[in-house]
Amino acid sequence: MKQVSTQQLANWLDTTLQVQRFKDYCPNGLQVEGKASIGHIITGVTASQALLEAAVARNADAVLVHHGWFWKNENPSIRGPKRKRLALALRHDLNVFAYHLPLDAHVSLGNNAQLARVLGLTPDRDHEGAPLTCGPDGLVWLGRCDPPKTLEELGNGICNSLQRRPLLVGNTQQRIERIAWCTGGAQSMFEAAVTAGVDAYLTGEASEPSFHLAQETGTAFIGAGHHATERYGVQALGAAIAQEFGIKVEFIDVDNPI
Repeated sequence: MKQVSTQQLANWLDTTLQVQRFKDYCPNGLQVEGKASIGHIITGVTASQALLEAAVARNADAVLVHHGWFWKNENPSIRGPKRKRLALALRHDLNVFAYHLPLDAHVSLGNNAQLARVLGLTPDRDHEGAPLTCGPDGLVWLGRCDPPKTLEELGNGICNSLQRRPLLVGNTQQRIERIAWCTGGAQSMFEAAVTAGVDAYLTGEASEPSFHLAQETGTAFIGAGHHATERYGVQALGAAIAQEFGIKVEFIDVDNPI
């Protein structure tokens, strides 16, 4: 089996995802150091106990996720579920890699790019081919439904693609052509999308104010699931690793209805 050194993989990931660009809520990169070389990686959305146990059962050397550990403002004490997760990783010499905002934003491997692919959305691009964005760190992508759809039709397509019924706020017969999206828990960026002049904003989660902003602006809001919208970036990144280094990479979807 082919192997890559843990440090070489970490350097490649940090460079590919341009981690230095982002002021994030957690450390990006190698969060827990394990074996010095890696031949088998398990990818997933979140470094949960279930994902770690699956990685151990498959004799993996590393897990690579979007949602890792050590979030800003969380209790730093290593207790309860946090202790169990960390103890499991250390006991089995498991490397834990996590990339949050850098994985959302990457122009081809990122969650926004991959969600557009899955849902058939067409990103707007500048003259150099870069996606047009808005909001903090350019995390909200702008684009089109081509051809345009009603909100109801768009919702049905999302349900078929993600296997999850989305929350739709707005007139179900409203015509949706211009659309903005940001995967995960980006409901706070709804206003930036409204300012950009789109017909609808798609993200993972909703908050109570999302309803009122949609009602008062006429911009439809779509909550398609935090987990459901963020399953695809880490899969694309895993495929890129397998191609670059020739090592084994598997995706495990630990389902989450939120």
